[in-house]
Amino acid sequence: MAGSNGKQKTARDMILSLALIGIAAVVVWFFAVPHDDHAPALKRVDYQVELVGARRAASYPVAAPEGLPSTWKATSVRFQGEKSDRWHLGFQTPDGQYVQVEQSTQDRDDFIGQASQGGSATKRTETIDGRTWTRYTGGRYDALVLEDTPGSTTVVAGTGSFEELRTMAAALKMQ
Repeated sequence: MAGSNGKQKTARDMILSLALIGIAAVVVWFFAVPHDDHAPALKRVDYQVELVGARRAASYPVAAPEGLPSTWKATSVRFQGEKSDRWHLGFQTPDGQYVQVEQSTQDRDDFIGQASQGGSATKRTETIDGRTWTRYTGGRYDALVLEDTPGSTTVVAGTGSFEELRTMAAALKMQ
């Protein structure tokens, strides 16, 4: 009977060990793992320095908004002169959506596909502040594409509504 007592002791030790590991896991989960379901606040960026540089270097008039409400938060900016004079300016809208301004001298169709992430032209155009824009849908982003811009392409795209895309397009000044 000495052998069976050793087996019982081993099984009991194993169950106690598993219980302690379970308790430790629960404690770690409650105290060490963050449980905040909210996305972290995006940091506002100042894009003025990059804008001045892009306007000096680009072969086309670079677009940037003027007069947007302060509730629109600039979150990203870059100019890639070595990559088809590509200008990017991203914003978080007041309701937390994303709207970007993209410009480039890259092939128009390829660039629109990249900027809208797969969008296709619709037959709907809009006149915003005297300029004609074509709607694109079906990609990850909806988009407005500015017509009649030889040598470059301007796209306003994002997860924002078409109303928010129109707001951005109306605010764009090209210099």
